[in-house]
Amino acid sequence: MHIMEGFLPVEHAIGWTAASLPFLAWGVASIKKQIVEAPERRMLLGVGAAFAFVLSALKLPSVTGSCSHPTGTGLGALLFGPAAMAPLGLVVLLFQAVLLAHGGLTTLGANVFSMAVVGPFVAWAVYRAVSALRGSSGLAVFLAATLGDLATYVVTSVQLAWAFPDPITGFLGSFAKFAGIFALTQVPLAISEGLLTVLIFNALARFNPQELRGLGLNIGAGVQA
Repeated sequence: MHIMEGFLPVEHAIGWTAASLPFLAWGVASIKKQIVEAPERRMLLGVGAAFAFVLSALKLPSVTGSCSHPTGTGLGALLFGPAAMAPLGLVVLLFQAVLLAHGGLTTLGANVFSMAVVGPFVAWAVYRAVSALRGSSGLAVFLAATLGDLATYVVTSVQLAWAFPDPITGFLGSFAKFAGIFALTQVPLAISEGLLTVLIFNALARFNPQELRGLGLNIGAGVQA
């Protein structure tokens, strides 16, 4: 993440694009519905998109010779639901591919699926599960953002291992190699993203509590650790 331009075989690039399309359509419908219901949410949608753009543009070298970065999609998933992050993530990844040479156009579908589909759905599911046990807490936000970030890189490892299986150990051996490369730098990055997401979420809860309640989030003046 981001898988670079032309790196995936054509059939894999097409397949991941096809897998992403239903989520993109769902996300567009979800965003339209929310804006019609509450036009003032446009500003908050912009905040979620900007957060994802800035964090996922931080391309950091890995000690293994690869590169890693935060994803920033957990915050938007908590605010607007996971489906909304698919089209927002598409826009973010498209701009990064064209302007920053992060990722590519042929691999856009694969990058959208890992960062803007799987990551947000994992983050949303974790947040809901933890919140059901102890309310909308800092722990719920932290775990959601952290595990959503890590899920993105697990899926990227699956995508790369599927495209390039090891000649001897096959898919599993290749997956272990790719996941190991990412894990060394991505685990601390995911934890950092989780902490930053808690800070941003707390700021939104303090200054825009009514708007967050309107999004179905059970918060007070701020979420507690």
